[in-house]
Amino acid sequence: MRRLILVVCCIFALSPLAQDDESWHPSRYGPEDTLGAINNLSPELVVKAAQLVTEGKTYPLGVLTGWNTPAYPPRTFSLTVLQGAGTGATQGTNQTSGNDDLMFTWMGIGSQIDGLGHIGINHVYYNGIKAEDFVATTGLTQLSVDKLPPIVSRGVLVDMAAHQDKPMLDAGNAFNSAEIKERAEAQGISIGMGDVVLFHTGWLNLADTENSAFMAGEPGLGVDGAEYLASLGVVAVGSDTWGLEVVPHEDPEMAFPVHQELLTKNGVYILENMDTRQLAKEEVWEFLFVLGQPRFEGSVQAVINPVAIR
Repeated sequence: MRRLILVVCCIFALSPLAQDDESWHPSRYGPEDTLGAINNLSPELVVKAAQLVTEGKTYPLGVLTGWNTPAYPPRTFSLTVLQGAGTGATQGTNQTSGNDDLMFTWMGIGSQIDGLGHIGINHVYYNGIKAEDFVATTGLTQLSVDKLPPIVSRGVLVDMAAHQDKPMLDAGNAFNSAEIKERAEAQGISIGMGDVVLFHTGWLNLADTENSAFMAGEPGLGVDGAEYLASLGVVAVGSDTWGLEVVPHEDPEMAFPVHQELLTKNGVYILENMDTRQLAKEEVWEFLFVLGQPRFEGSVQAVINPVAIR
């Protein structure tokens, strides 16, 4: 009986469920790395991506961020405009007047980039960095968005709504590696190292009129799809949804497993609320992607307006 117990324990210890929970680190980019998949960018890729520009047409990918922007609770936005630093006074004999704006907001609202310090696994983040070693109320000391170089690379759009011949996918509709490969092939594109991959689901249309429905769920990327994209060496993955991944989740007992797969385990950045509608309408499947994120010291996330250039 004792021998049987020992054998069973050994089998369990070797099973996937019993593997070391920290087997995902150190990172493939080295034990001291803090940039993740951005390491896959290079000047050569920038030059190659720039060759995709044939018309010079630009597409803003950011949505309007304002008082009514739907956001993951309890995130909110508030802006106050002050005349003459709040006094309304003028300056000089020429009576110069002016306005300033004072903003109180969460960084993770509207179109945003999730940095590698956003999501962890049991308080352990990208490359095994523990929360106690980098998280402070005054800002992250590692993995913050301000430390990222500009993300300039080839962008690709994968139209998952068209793949299912729908104007908009339903909440809870997950797409994974098989669907991504099928749609990419149908569009005549491939996904490679250093790419920024965006998905079009049509979901953003709800944000214009039905904020509560928009935030109640979403179609999106599944865990298998996230693993597949990370294996290709992509720099960032985004979508026209508030959280990129499918909600309700594939496993209802989990919370944001795709975020963990991309950010925590693989150092792949997440772009949310990307306005892909015009790109999808014009069937612009590949383009030059340009993002110079704001450099707020210690920030976990940032409101962004990347640009696709055709």
